[in-house]
Amino acid sequence: MRSHGALGVSRYFSASSGPRRCCPIPLRLNATRCASTSLRPLQPQQLSLDRRLQQRRGQAGAAAAVLGQAAEPENLAQETIIDNLAPQEAQRLSRVRNIGIAAHIDSGKTTVTERVLYYTGRIKSIHEVRGKDAVGAKMDSMDLEREKGITIQSAATYCDWIKNENGKDEKYHINLIDTPGHIDFTIEVERALRVLDGACMILCAVSGVQSQTITVDRQMKRYNVPRISFVNKMDRAGANPFKAVDQITHKLRLTAAAMQVPIGVEDEFKGVVDLVNMKAIYSEGLKGETVRVSDEIPSDVRQVADEKRRKLVETLADVDDEIAEIFLDERTPTVQQIKAAVRRATISLKFTPVFMGSALADKSVQPMLDGVCDYLPNPSEVENLALDRRRQEAPVKLVSYNSLPFIGLAFKLEESNFGQLTYIRVYQGSLKKGANIFNARTNKKVKVPRIVRMHSNEMEDTGEIGAGEICAVFGIDCASGDTFTDGTLGYSMTSMFVPEPVISLSIKPKDNKDLPNFSKAMARFQREDPTFRVHVDIESQETIISGMGELHLDIYVERMRREYKVACETGQPQVAWRETITEKVLFDHTLKKQTGGAGDYARVVGWIAPTRALEENQFENQVTGGAISEKFIFACDKGFQLSCQKGPLVGHKVLGAKMVINDGATHMTDSSEMAFKTATEQAFRTALSCGRSQVVEPLIKTTITAPNAFQGNIVGLLNKRNAMISDTEIGPEDFTLYADCSLNSMFGFSTQLRAATQGKGEFGMEFSHYNPAPMQLQKELVARHEKALAEKSKK
Repeated sequence: MRSHGALGVSRYFSASSGPRRCCPIPLRLNATRCASTSLRPLQPQQLSLDRRLQQRRGQAGAAAAVLGQAAEPENLAQETIIDNLAPQEAQRLSRVRNIGIAAHIDSGKTTVTERVLYYTGRIKSIHEVRGKDAVGAKMDSMDLEREKGITIQSAATYCDWIKNENGKDEKYHINLIDTPGHIDFTIEVERALRVLDGACMILCAVSGVQSQTITVDRQMKRYNVPRISFVNKMDRAGANPFKAVDQITHKLRLTAAAMQVPIGVEDEFKGVVDLVNMKAIYSEGLKGETVRVSDEIPSDVRQVADEKRRKLVETLADVDDEIAEIFLDERTPTVQQIKAAVRRATISLKFTPVFMGSALADKSVQPMLDGVCDYLPNPSEVENLALDRRRQEAPVKLVSYNSLPFIGLAFKLEESNFGQLTYIRVYQGSLKKGANIFNARTNKKVKVPRIVRMHSNEMEDTGEIGAGEICAVFGIDCASGDTFTDGTLGYSMTSMFVPEPVISLSIKPKDNKDLPNFSKAMARFQREDPTFRVHVDIESQETIISGMGELHLDIYVERMRREYKVACETGQPQVAWRETITEKVLFDHTLKKQTGGAGDYARVVGWIAPTRALEENQFENQVTGGAISEKFIFACDKGFQLSCQKGPLVGHKVLGAKMVINDGATHMTDSSEMAFKTATEQAFRTALSCGRSQVVEPLIKTTITAPNAFQGNIVGLLNKRNAMISDTEIGPEDFTLYADCSLNSMFGFSTQLRAATQGKGEFGMEFSHYNPAPMQLQKELVARHEKALAEKSKK
C-alpha cells in the first residue's frame, strides 16, 4: 500500500521544477442537501480544521512521494527532503545535533565534555578526570577509567543548550558521545562516528596534530563526518593555536581557519576574540559559567584579530563560491554571509572552523558550543544510505521523517543489571515503546519493552524516539551493526569498519571451578567489542584472546577479575612449531607380540625421506607380489598419519616426510590391521630419530606502512628480529616494507612499532612458509619438551 501511495502523489513532482506544494482540495457539497437546506457560511473553526486536515494530507503525500524518490538517491537532493518536512518536524530537527568528541590521548576530551554538561545544566558540579575528590568525571563511569585516568568505553549523554540568536533564546538538543583517545580502543571511535552527524576534534595547543589525531581524521573521512576543531589547553606553557591550525591544513589536508584569536596566552589567557562578530568574549565566575561579550577588543590583540579575519575570509573564498564572488568584487561580507559560508563549507567537508580555549581553566567552552549549533548539520541535512535487499541491494536514501517506516541501526551493545542494552540511532520513522520491530539480519520480530535515554551510566525512560535521535533499548537480542525496520521495508544498513587484531595472548583461569564464569565473560566481551576475538588453538588446546594492543587485553583480563571474580593466567601463545626429517632412512621393522590367545605380528620394510619442499606428508605403497594385503596397507597409511601428529623432538606435528613401504610379511592368524598400524608407528619413530630430524618454525609475511621519516627505525627493528626484507615501496609521504619474519620473534612487535613511529605505523601479518629454526632455539625447545615429559612421568 505504501508503494501505491508513493506513486499516487508523484504528480506533485515535476522533472524541471522539483517538489511542489499540494493544491487546496476544492470543497464538494451534497446536491440534495443543498436543495433542501439553505447554505450557511462555514464557521472560522470549521475553516481552520479543514485547512489543517488539508495541510496534513499534503504533508503525508509529500512524505510518501519523497520515500518513492529515495529509491534513486542520485535523483533526490537533500534540499528536497528538507523542503518537504512538516513545519513542526522541521523546527524539531533544526534544533538537534548529534556530535562526538574525538582526539589524541590526553587532549582533554572528557574534560571538555564535563564542562559542556555543566554549562548546559546536566550536572550540578564539575569533577576532574584525576581529581583529588576521587569522584572522577561524569562520563568515566567505570572504576578502571577513574583509576587509570583514561576513557575505555565511549559514553553517550544528551543536553540542552540555550543559544541567543538575534536577541531571542533558542534551545538546541545535543546528543553527545565521548570517545576514547587510545588506539587500543579505536573501535569505540569507529562505531560512534558511524552514527553521528558531526564531530568536535580536540587538539592540544602545545602538541597540535598528533598520531591519534591522524587516525581520528582518517575515521571521520571514512564516514564523511563534518567537524569543528577546538584547540584546548590554551593556558599551558608553549601554547600556539595557530601552529595547530597550520598542521590541520598540511598534515590532515583539510582547509582550516581560526574563528577566534586568544586574548593572552599561557598563564595570562583570559578569553577570545570572535572573528565573525569582532567582539571580545570573556568567561567569568567561579567556574567560567558567566560569558561576558564586549565590543571593545584589547589594543594588543586588535592587529592580530584584523589579520586573522582577513585570513578567514580569504580561506572561505577558496571553498565557497558566494564568498569568492564577494572577495573578488573587493566587498566586505556581512556576519550572516560569513556564518552561512562556514556552515556550507563545513557540512560539505571542505572546511573546519577552529575554536580555542581551555576546558580545565573553564574558559571559552561556551563559544565552542555555539559553533556546534551554528556550523554542524542537523540530522535532516546529512545523507544516509541503506541497501534495499528486495532490489538486489540497490542503494536507497534514508529520509528523516517521523511519518515514514522505521529504520534504525544498533551500533553498540552493553551488559547491564537489566540485561543487554542496545544503543540505536533512528534514521527514519520513529521508535515507540511496545512496538514490534524486525532484525534485518535474522528476520526475527522482537518487541521493544523499554526505551531509555542515556546519561553516561544513568538511564531516563522515554516512550518514543523520533528520527535523527539516539537512544538505548532493553530486551533485544542482536549483534553490533544490525539494522532494525518495522517490517515494511527490506532495508539493511552497512555496519562500521572493524580493524583486525594485532596482538594475541594465551589465557586460562587459575582455578578450573571458574570455567563457567570464564566462558560467560568471553562470550559477553566478544559480543560487546568486535575487535576482541577468542579462539581455541587446535594443537595446543590453549584459549587465545586477540585484540588491538596490550592495554586492550590487559583491561579485559582486569575486568574479568573484577566483574566475574575470575583470576586468569596469561602468556605468549604457543608457536605452531613443526618437525621434519632431513635425510633418507631405511627401515625394516617387525612387531611380534605373543599372548595367551592370538598374538600380534606385522613386518614392514621401506624407507622415509624428506619431500622436496616442506609440504604435506606423503605415503606411498610399492609392495609387489602380495607380501602385504591391501587391507593392511590401509592400516599402515593410518599409522603413518597418526605418527605425524606428534613428533619425537618437541611433540609437535611432523611436516615434509614421505614414507614408502615396498615389502613386508604377514602371519596367517596373528596379523591384523591394528598390528600393522602399530608396527608402522614404531618404524616411523625409530627412523625419524635416526634421520637427523629438526624443528622448523613458521615465517610470517609482514607488511609495514609508516611515514618516510621512520624508515630507519623500522629497518632497525626488523634487523633485531633477523627478518629478511624482500621489497620496499616508497611513496611521497609513506613507505611500505615487505619482509619475512619468524613468528616467534614478532610477539610484542606492535607495541615497539608504535613507540618507534609515534603511533603512526601499521602492520599486517600472514603465514608465508616454514623454515628451519636456529640451532640454539631447537636445543632449547627439545630440552623444554624432555623436561615436561619427565615431570609428567613423575606424576
